[in-house]
Amino acid sequence: MRVHVLAAIAAVVVAVPAHRMSAQAARAAKPTSGMSMKAMPMKADRPVVDRIIAKWPERPRLGAVQMMAKYGMPQEASSERVIWHNPGPFKRITVFNLETPHDFPMPHVDFMEHTITYNVPQDKVGALIEFDGSSTINRTVGELSARCDLEGHNVLTLNLDHDIVTGKKTVQEARMAFGVIVGEDVMGKHPAYIEALQFQPAMMADAAFVDKPVIPGSPMRAAVAGPQAMSGMKMNDAEILATVIAIDLNEVLAAMEAGKEKMSEPVLAFAKQLHEEHGMGMVNAMKLGQEISVTPVITAGVEKIQKKGAGGLAMLVPLNGKAFEHAYLNALIKGHPEVIAMIDNQLMASASNPQLKSLLAEKRAAVAGHLEKAKSLHTSTTR
Repeated sequence: MRVHVLAAIAAVVVAVPAHRMSAQAARAAKPTSGMSMKAMPMKADRPVVDRIIAKWPERPRLGAVQMMAKYGMPQEASSERVIWHNPGPFKRITVFNLETPHDFPMPHVDFMEHTITYNVPQDKVGALIEFDGSSTINRTVGELSARCDLEGHNVLTLNLDHDIVTGKKTVQEARMAFGVIVGEDVMGKHPAYIEALQFQPAMMADAAFVDKPVIPGSPMRAAVAGPQAMSGMKMNDAEILATVIAIDLNEVLAAMEAGKEKMSEPVLAFAKQLHEEHGMGMVNAMKLGQEISVTPVITAGVEKIQKKGAGGLAMLVPLNGKAFEHAYLNALIKGHPEVIAMIDNQLMASASNPQLKSLLAEKRAAVAGHLEKAKSLHTSTTR
């Protein structure tokens, strides 16, 4: 059970010329993500991009050139793809160095993807995939993507997706409409469903779906917890529990990385011990929360601990063998006194529940023991 709990946690149209754009299309071309100009990523260098796509197959290369002609230089470019962030009404446009055969509405190859911020209801996910298998839905981020060989056809897919979600069309009606509208486009009729999005993409705050925890006793985010997460200068029991869980998880993640390294057997055994004991510490903290009817809450202070752990681990991961071993032990020797001080000066002083105080006392004793073991190993392995 412990292993499963830890694994779960640790878990036929080119771009529309500007002079033909309608007022509606012009409005749709404005960025909708709220990203400021200062936050826009730097653009890739044209000679570099040209050298990259020169080696691509003809059709993806054409797609990349078309998107550059309309939206300027991409912000990312590699041998596999070029990417524009926040071009026009889209969150992202990606042209892939990959041709995927696709026979709807007639045989072609997919290589160009347009992504918008959009909340796809769970009961409509299957319908959108049934309508066009080249669609990609990420409900967590709040994204809907269409992949085809032409921008206009991706716009058409997204417009018909919206019709399906809003109940304006069934899947079969949308598939039939796709063929009819493409035919109109080929005949030069410039159908609106190809020329521009017929709806306003969502804002990320409205489209993102963080889902719900399934692990009993899991912490909740402060935004979900509401006023109970705010306790002034003094930490409440909900934040204390989440702090303990964050400390344990940082140790678990570091021990996981240590377990992959070629280190001395004593240090590997110690990393395994830390992995198991801190993992059980997480389980016990969540179980206690259930017993005392306190749901752990991830406040800004708890997130700070999570981020500090990630930053420290990022410094260790590039190291190998002995270098990793020494840095890992040094990190334990430096970090454990900080945890002990936090327990003594903040957590224990703020806790109100007797069982929580008992848990903190046990945690302090365990961390102190780990500190002494880390010091001993550091001395023996550096001789």
